Parts: sequence; structure tokens; C-alpha cells
Amino acid sequence: MTTVDDIKAMFPEIDLDAIREKYAFERDRRERGDVSKLYHRATGEWERYGADPYIPVVEREPVRDHVEVLVVGGGVAGLSVGSRLRESGIESLRIVEEGGDFGGTWYWNRYPGLRVDIESHVYIPRLEEIGGFPTERYSRGYEVREFLHRLARHFDLYRDALLHTRTTKLEWQDGQWTVRTDRGDVFTATYVIVASGGLATPKLPNIPGIEDFKGSLFHSSRWDYAVTGGGEREPLTGLEGKKVGVIGTGATGVQIVPEVAKYAERVTVFQRTPSTVSFRGNRPTDETHVGSLEPGWQRRRMDNFLAMVSGADPGEDLVQDSWTENWKLLRRHNTGTYVSELTGELRELYEEYLDARVMNAIRARVDEIVEDPKTAELLKPWYRFACKRPTFTDLYLPAFNEPNVELVDTADCGGPSLVTENSVLVDGKEYEIDVLVVATGFTAGLTAVLAGALPVIGREGRSILEVWAQGPRTLHGYMTHEFPNFFQLGPVQSPNAVNFSHILQLHGEHVTKMIVAAKEAGAAYIEPTREMEDAWAAELLEVTAPEADVIVEFKAACTPGFYNGEGKYRARPSEYRPGPVVFQEMLADWRANRIGEVLHTAGEPLGEPTSAVV
Repeated sequence: MTTVDDIKAMFPEIDLDAIREKYAFERDRRERGDVSKLYHRATGEWERYGADPYIPVVEREPVRDHVEVLVVGGGVAGLSVGSRLRESGIESLRIVEEGGDFGGTWYWNRYPGLRVDIESHVYIPRLEEIGGFPTERYSRGYEVREFLHRLARHFDLYRDALLHTRTTKLEWQDGQWTVRTDRGDVFTATYVIVASGGLATPKLPNIPGIEDFKGSLFHSSRWDYAVTGGGEREPLTGLEGKKVGVIGTGATGVQIVPEVAKYAERVTVFQRTPSTVSFRGNRPTDETHVGSLEPGWQRRRMDNFLAMVSGADPGEDLVQDSWTENWKLLRRHNTGTYVSELTGELRELYEEYLDARVMNAIRARVDEIVEDPKTAELLKPWYRFACKRPTFTDLYLPAFNEPNVELVDTADCGGPSLVTENSVLVDGKEYEIDVLVVATGFTAGLTAVLAGALPVIGREGRSILEVWAQGPRTLHGYMTHEFPNFFQLGPVQSPNAVNFSHILQLHGEHVTKMIVAAKEAGAAYIEPTREMEDAWAAELLEVTAPEADVIVEFKAACTPGFYNGEGKYRARPSEYRPGPVVFQEMLADWRANRIGEVLHTAGEPLGEPTSAVV
């Protein structure tokens, strides 16, 4: 029988008590109080920072017509479901996208150094069908975008698309959806699929005086090459002789800093929390990279990766990268499953030791690469693995060995205290800046509907946010009672995953199959009952509750950030914890045996409104 001493003996090099104490200390000094005041959304007076700097808006006449299916959003989610719908034979299809072209986050993000952090052959949707092959294992941003545009052309999704257009209201009227946009469009749709994603609206740091900065200031997702010179494939010659400040050291910042450092006179990196930075090992690829290209090669690779990091046992690791190397810790983060047969406190203790071993190796890598001991110490991440999204790069840490790169740690002083016309102040010290890049991410995890930016009014005249006043109510995360023929693709009441591109593609397949089933059955409406929502909520609670305390404890001990609500995490049954592999199996069974329960003929009563108290 395994004991506590047995587990400690497995990890003789680890002083877990000392690590726990260090984690708590580092976490506490990064607390920021009221998290609602940390950032500005790029709306209202800050809207200019969210404007499209890449493609000019072209005037057009407002649209007045009807389409069978409207897809809101033209990123990975919208393209995935749009391609499946077109493939199923639906010709009357429109995608409305706020950007000037398709791509979503890959349209907006064009910063130097941008790469996908999931293997390209696993991440890029439908490579096998659209043709071509990524040139690198982890493609540059422009190559990902080019593949997404190829996908849109392959499935004729540009036809009837409305680009540079934001959907402003959806309202159920007379048995169909009335759609309004910021370009004056008013048209109707039989089905609406919101695939607007959560990585489109930038957020900016709420630092006093930032609006008074006279230099060049832009968000990383609206990169200003007129200021920096060059482009995604050309040198940033415009930065020569300039002092550049970078705020944000997450997955975006770690890619930007090495590129900017090649050209700027000085780069000052303002850091609250260091990221985990693991080995990347990028390399050129060709068709031999994935072995045999027998039909179905990409789906097999995607499914294998998903299973590897999400709790299923694929029997082999086809991808073999830093994600799958750490599958034991990722499984717990993504699905709640465990990596050992131990139970209770012994299981938790074993995983905590395993986590410490991985994080010790990551911190040791900092010492191996960064020459200045003080800088190296500041770059070490003191929290458990997956408290923040892991990063993988071989360029970021060496950049701090360059004489023109300075790291400014802001953990103890609550971040930069002031931005003047030409500088940033931290703890009383002034850093002169000509160009300020804010790599502070997006209002992540919030679709336009959840963020309140897209009002959706159902058949009872109530908005979906009113219906959800006590929390989300859905069936499987896609459908809500009172909202016929309306679907959302996103993170609400569905599984988590490392490769969310794959999850979004699976979402698109499921919704397409529901619409096809409705058409084949002659059903006018697809809508769940209140009882179905209640049953789904109960199932989510059942699979979440056994580990709720453990999840809360883990998240609470994490460094403040997006993953734990800036340290304010509270467990809610909003995630399907058995994971995406089990989720897909459940959906397949539901479609085979129960899909008829949500299909309704014209004139059939659709049920009473959802109670205001749930």
C-alpha cells in the first residue's frame, strides 16, 4: 500500500513545503484588488485602438434579403461551421464578420514573431480537403491566415459574406430571425449561429495617464507597421533608434520581444507575471513530417492529440511535442482526470510533486539560458503548471542576454503607476518610451452575446442575458429554450481543451448535423425544453461537484490571471469536465437516439418561458 513517505521518496529532490510557501508569496504580491478596473475594453472612447488598420472599409448599400443560415463571425469557428454547412448542400448561407477578411484572431493578430502554438498540422482546419501543407511545424501567423482564406475560397464562403460588418441585434419575429448590423443591414434568417469567438475585442491596461501618451501606442492585435516599418515578413526598420516598451509577457509578449529587440535601440519589458517558457523545437516540414498521407491523416492526428492531452488513452503519441510531453498535468487541467490509481489526498500529493518536478525543470531552463542572475530570477514562474497558458519558444529567454533589452518587474508595485507623454513610471523610476506596445490580450472567453455587445431577443421578447440572469441555461452548450434555431459555439457548458481550434471544428460539425436533421425531418424549429436544460445543468453539476473543492483550491493557489479570474475564481458547473473525447461520444449517441426531442413542426407549442429564478 502506497504511503505519503513512498510518494516523497519518488521525488527526493523536491522540498514541497518550500515550493508551496514560495508560490503563496509570489501569488499574494501580484493581487490587484478590483479586477474590473484593470483594463479598458477597446470600445467607446477607446474604440480607436480596436479599429482595423489593415484593410480600408468600403462603402456599400445596406442589405435587405433573407438567408437560410446566418453565421456571426468569420474566424476558425465561423469558417468551420460555414464549410460544413456548405458541404452539406446549404447554398443560402451568409457569414457576417467585423474584420475586413476572414480569419478571426488570425486576421487581427499580425504582430512580428507570431506563430501558432499548436502544431500546424493539428491546428489548421481541414488541411486535407483544401490542399497545401504548412511549411513549418509551428506556422507563422500569415501562413495560418492564408490557409484560412484558402478554406473560405474552397467552400465558396465569400459569396454573400458581409465583411467589415458587426451584427448589432438579433430578434425572433414572425417565425424567423431579424438581423441588424452597424452598416444599416436589416435582413432575416431561418437559422442563426453565433461563432464570434472570444479573441477579437482588445483590452488595454488601465494605467493613469495612458491616454496622454504622445508617442505611438497600439495593441498587439492592431500592429502599426507604419510606425515599426517592415511587415510580417520584412525587417522592422522603423524601430531603429527608438525606445520600445512592451506591456504584457503572456503568449503574445514572448513572441514579440525577440523580434522587436533585433531593431530597436532599447526594449523595456514590463512584467507582472513571467510565463512558463519551454522548448519549442520548430523546424521546416514537408509531407513526410506526418508520415503516410493516407485519407483521414489529419483527423487521425487531431484526434490523437486531443486524446493525448484530454484524458483518453490513444495508445501512441503521434505529435510528440511539449504539449504531449506534459500530458499528465494537462489532463487534470482540461478534464479533471488523474494520472495515477491513487485516491484522495495521496493522489493530490503525487500530482503536486509531479507538477513541482516539471516546474523546477522550467525554472532551471531559465538559469541555463539567461546570463544575468537577477534577470533570470525575475523570469522564473512560481506557480503550478497550467495556472497560465504554457508558452513554447527558443527565442524569448535569450533576448534578455542582449544589451538593449531590459526587464522591469512590477509584481510588488501593482504595475506601472503612470504613463506620461513620453515615458512609463514604475515604482518611482521613469522609463523613456517612443513606442508603447500593449500585449494585454482580449476580453477572452466572452462571446459577443455574453459580453452584452450583441443583444439576442427570443420568442418571448426577452434577451438571452435576461433568461440567463441566474447563470447560463443551455442544452449541451449550444441551444437555449425560448430561442428557436439559435446556436452558440463557444466555451459555455462545453469541454475545455488545449487545441480549441479542434473543439470549434467539432462544434461546427454537430450544429450542421442538427440543421441537416431538421431539414430532413421537415422540422421548422430546433429548440430544447426547459426540462432538457435542467437535466443538462444537473449532469454538469454531477460531473463537476466531486472535484469542485479540489478545482477551487488549485485555481485559488494560482498566480492571478485569466485562468482564475485574476485570483477570484469560483467553481461553477459551466464546463463538461469529462472532457472533449467523452463529450463527442455523448453527442453522437444523442444525435442517433434523441435529436427528435428538439425538432418541432410549424405551429407546435414550444413551451413556457424559462422562470426568472432557476
